[in-house]
Amino acid sequence: MRSPNLLTLVAAGAVIGAGIGVVRGPQRPAPLIGGDIAREAVARPAPAAVAAPEADAAPRALARLTLAAAPKPAAVPASPAPAPKSTSPASAGTRTDPARPAARGEAAKPAESRASAVLRASRAVLATAGVESGPQGAQVQRALARLGGRVRETSDRDALRLAFRAYYAYKAAHPEQVRKPYLYFVDYGLDAGTPRGYVFDMRELRVVDGPFTVAHGRGSRARDGVPTRFSNRSGSEATSLGLFLAQETYAFSGRTNGRMYRSIGLRLRGLSGRFNADARDRGVVVHGAPYVTRSGAGRSEGCPAVEPARARTLIPRIRNGGLVFLFSPHDRTWRREDPWANRGRKAGARG
Repeated sequence: MRSPNLLTLVAAGAVIGAGIGVVRGPQRPAPLIGGDIAREAVARPAPAAVAAPEADAAPRALARLTLAAAPKPAAVPASPAPAPKSTSPASAGTRTDPARPAARGEAAKPAESRASAVLRASRAVLATAGVESGPQGAQVQRALARLGGRVRETSDRDALRLAFRAYYAYKAAHPEQVRKPYLYFVDYGLDAGTPRGYVFDMRELRVVDGPFTVAHGRGSRARDGVPTRFSNRSGSEATSLGLFLAQETYAFSGRTNGRMYRSIGLRLRGLSGRFNADARDRGVVVHGAPYVTRSGAGRSEGCPAVEPARARTLIPRIRNGGLVFLFSPHDRTWRREDPWANRGRKAGARG
């Protein structure tokens, strides 16, 4: 896991500080209207240079911190104050009409738009630094700090971030369904010979189990043991990505190399919309399988199968209320559109 760049975080603080200044800065007198504009132009001498508007404070502060060597912009000489213009019938009722007082909130609109721009810039800097800023951002950051160093290897720097974001977003939206604090996480960006599964206790922020080997679907077109194709379609025998709710257990039976085997099975309900909503109907479950060993995992029909002995401890732990998150960096559409992994950046998700 990469720690955020210190300089970028300082810049983020400067941007946020500038945003606070825009929103809570000193009150200014209401703008002059009509004939008062001409009197003010005569009473006050024109400044020698045009000062940068307040909305530029945040970008300029960020630029000074991140680009110290950048040259400063040259001062722009002020032009003489223009003579007041007469009000034409077409413009009657606008700000140039001396008989009309400024509407309440009219002066606040520019400040509000400046504040919005600064907040957007703040979020962009935080995102670049890898800092969460959504409703569950603090929880995600804390989980990353506590668990990131305990995960041996990930295929992508955002693998755990997306998993934790999805977990906390769904838990906040459906606390009655997340009855257990466990998250079964699989990184399918790693090959089948690399241990890529973990079980996290998201309440105590500790690794309960892992890393361990996990199977992927034979329909996922593995390249060098890494699955590259994912599907929610029935009959595809491919792995589905996204967030799942662990439901009830049952007596699972399967066949491999012409021989029958039995295991405890765990039914899954897909929560990531079109990416895995048909998981239960497809029979995608967690189960033990003899083709999964410590040294590597064979291929399933789309199930995140584990070693038989591990299934007997993992499945009872997460059943009836735990969550499962299957990740891969090789499906860009899913990564961009998963409703829970992108909850802080994208509105709406199907429960």
